Amino acid sequence: MMKVTSHVQRPSGEWIINTLMIDGYDVAFKYKRKKLYKKLEGQRVNLTYYPDVESIAGINTEIMTVVRIRVS
Repeated sequence: MMKVTSHVQRPSGEWIINTLMIDGYDVAFKYKRKKLYKKLEGQRVNLTYYPDVESIAGINTEIMTVVRIRVS
């Protein structure tokens, strides 16, 4: 189980992009949903994820793409 320190949701077309920051990790965990999700800040979650690289303004940034999230 991991503790969420920050949770941000922002619209991108018809999707809502969710970005999580996890205690003890320096990389963002991202996932998409069609609807807004409840605030996860301070919650403990179980995540299934894989490492990925995202290019922002020509700079490659490491992210973790979340496949499954469960609130514990």
